Amino acid sequence: MHAPGLDRPGLWRAVGWCLIVAVVYLSLTPHPPPSAMSYGDKLNHFAGYAALMAWWLQLERQVWRLALLLIVLSLILEILQDLSGYRQGDIYDMAANTCGVALGWLATRLLPDWLPRIERLLPR
Repeated sequence: MHAPGLDRPGLWRAVGWCLIVAVVYLSLTPHPPPSAMSYGDKLNHFAGYAALMAWWLQLERQVWRLALLLIVLSLILEILQDLSGYRQGDIYDMAANTCGVALGWLATRLLPDWLPRIERLLPR
């Protein structure tokens, strides 16, 4: 079931796919941006997957399917990091990603349909 009230669903899907490409790139690049704080990479994982879940829940309302897809994406990326020879897969990254998915779901439950609200503010 798709989220109602969006006039530009194609645009928002394209933005969502760009977010996924960014997460894949940042997960697999040999030189990810450094984090300025201790455990900052875990915070980045957490925030990235929360953003993905919250974004895509505005477009696709099959919560369990979406959560499973994002967790599987996370697992695949961690395995690919380990196989790359220049990155290291980390179970704690996986945990941060999964917690991020849960936070994205919770945020969308607390503030549903935020994307249509933002879209109404944009010029037509």
